[in-house]
Amino acid sequence: MAFDYKKEYKEFYLPPKKPGLIEIPEMNYIAVRGKGNPNQPEGEYKAAMQLLYGIAFTIKMSYKSGKEIEGYFPYVVPPLEGLWWQQDVEGIDYAHKESFEWISMIRLPEFAEEEVFGWAVREASEKKKSDFSKVEFFTYKEGLCVQCMHIGSYDAEPETIARMDAYAKEQGYKPDFSGTRFHHEIYLSDPRRSKEERLRTVIRHPVRPV
Repeated sequence: MAFDYKKEYKEFYLPPKKPGLIEIPEMNYIAVRGKGNPNQPEGEYKAAMQLLYGIAFTIKMSYKSGKEIEGYFPYVVPPLEGLWWQQDVEGIDYAHKESFEWISMIRLPEFAEEEVFGWAVREASEKKKSDFSKVEFFTYKEGLCVQCMHIGSYDAEPETIARMDAYAKEQGYKPDFSGTRFHHEIYLSDPRRSKEERLRTVIRHPVRPV
């Protein structure tokens, strides 16, 4: 049976709807950086999705190409994630999506280190005749965070975030956004196939003691 990160690490991917504190370890990702409104039909965000999944499935299906990767195991490609920020804004201002800056990413399995990533970029570039130069090997150590499962539209996230902020304050913590710590979302639903009110998104914010 294929290894499923969502099921094996429920504390990271399937938190309750009630906010809680969690320590997130260092993880490696396939990542693409960009700017602008993610809802633009021909924007950078849509292009990033094609690049990310192109590399993710090249690694997942590597055994079919004859590539032998030490430690390889069958797995389900982890969910899409995103780090979001805006210049001179703490947190996220949903009224000005055109000013979003983001890193879209997909977690890499433990065996997929930089050498494997490099091979996948070369392999995908050759087979798909596309430019994958924007894709990077990205390591992110998130540290202490408050997180919560958000149910509903992305535009309704401020309500969930307000509950997260209140919980963190009650526990003696406050937001800790910086140039290396961001508003983090993990997308468990496909918006093309799920009703807006049923979308499931993990929201995670960095915190530190007051």
